[in-house]
Amino acid sequence: MNIVTTPDSVLQMTLHAMDRTPDPRLRTVMAALARHLHAFVQEVKLTEDEFEHALGFLVAIGQASGDTKNEVVLAADLLGVSTLVALLNNQDPQGESPAALLGPFWRANAPVCDAGENIARSETPGGVPLEVSGSVRTADGQPVAGATVDVWQASPVGLYENQDAAQEDMNLRGRFQTDAEGRFHFRSVRPAGYPVPTDGPCGDLLRAQLRHPNRPAHLHFMVSKPGHKVLITQVFADDDENLESDPVFGVTRKLIGRYELEPGGQRATLQHDFVLEPGEMKFPRPPIP
Repeated sequence: MNIVTTPDSVLQMTLHAMDRTPDPRLRTVMAALARHLHAFVQEVKLTEDEFEHALGFLVAIGQASGDTKNEVVLAADLLGVSTLVALLNNQDPQGESPAALLGPFWRANAPVCDAGENIARSETPGGVPLEVSGSVRTADGQPVAGATVDVWQASPVGLYENQDAAQEDMNLRGRFQTDAEGRFHFRSVRPAGYPVPTDGPCGDLLRAQLRHPNRPAHLHFMVSKPGHKVLITQVFADDDENLESDPVFGVTRKLIGRYELEPGGQRATLQHDFVLEPGEMKFPRPPIP
């Protein structure tokens, strides 16, 4: 008789109820999730008040998501889950470029730009001009011509354009094509580090844990071409004080770039190359419209 008798019996009944799931992967994932969740509840002896608070947190991160941010993605980032998934699924066995978490601010359909174009389309007070160049290649060194290099970044005051009414729509975003030698280049302004959004439940969590919200300065890149796995990555400023305390655990050594400031500090440059892995060109779902 399938009747609950003890706390331990609840898990067995839950797993039995899932046994008929036709999709084998869904059956495996959900059964593992149930086992770990039940083990967690048993281990910490979760109270009813704590359970109610946890449910409220899940509801709140959904309610806090909208056109300017995705609080659900942010929660996964702050728990290290986004970086863990990125690392597990991108092991760069042949020296491919390391992946990084997508983050909550990517938008699809950024403006298509000409080589060398400036993606800083709005007033950018205090921004040091930045020239970015690099190449896209395969693991055996062959140039990847016609690859799309999608770029997005925060402004010199640490805000993405959809967070800042002073910036034009799609400011500091752009898509570039590599040339016959796999090369790309564009102009921008040097990004600043910035705090992840703290006006929602994720901010409450950071404060409760005495954690700072400040991400190190970086550029986001999404590099794609049919026949290759989409590379989602970030390139961090090598002089940022928060490299070792990124609240979303996104920094790995290979993701640190060299942002060189020219004498006089009037211009900065970044040269960074990417190596693609063969595979399916599959894009993520945009966290925000």
